[in-house]
Amino acid sequence: MEIEAIRKGELKALAGANLEDEDLAGANLAGANLAGAKLVGTNLNGANLERAYLEGANLMGAQLKGADLRANLWGANLMQANLVQADLRGASLRGANLMGANPHQAAFTGASLCGANLMSVNLQGVDLRQADLRGANLSNANLHGADLRNANLQGALLTETNLEEADLRGANLAGTALIRANLLCAELEGANLSGTDFTDACLVGTSLAAD
Repeated sequence: MEIEAIRKGELKALAGANLEDEDLAGANLAGANLAGAKLVGTNLNGANLERAYLEGANLMGAQLKGADLRANLWGANLMQANLVQADLRGASLRGANLMGANPHQAAFTGASLCGANLMSVNLQGVDLRQADLRGANLSNANLHGADLRNANLQGALLTETNLEEADLRGANLAGTALIRANLLCAELEGANLSGTDFTDACLVGTSLAAD
């Protein structure tokens, strides 16, 4: 594999390529076809993957700090990936697995996370404004102080999720399971709560506390 050519953006037809543990930090992979590629443990810190096609790619344990991931990541495996400060605005992560990933200070504004697995992921303070999280699994996830304004969480699983001080104004929570969730001082003004299950949830400090 011509790693230097890949790093420079000269080789972008990489569907199914085995790039495990390679050093591609800062690589120009904008628009590259990496569908089904093996990127386990690959160093992609600061890489440009804007508009890249990564459907079904295996990025388990990949280093993606500060990477531009405004890409198609449908069904991608991002378990234990380092997503610190990654740019995922508008990214397509439908059905992706992010269990064990570290998305600290990552931006998911407008991202599609339908059916994604975010179980137990630490999303504290993360920007998820207008994100599409329909049917996503966010059980046991930490969303303390997360910005979920106008996000679509219809049918999402939020059992025992920490949403303390989260901003859910204008969010769609219709049919969402918030069983035993912590919503202490969360902001819910204007949220769609039709059919939302708040069984044993903590609602202290919210607009629903007196209901």
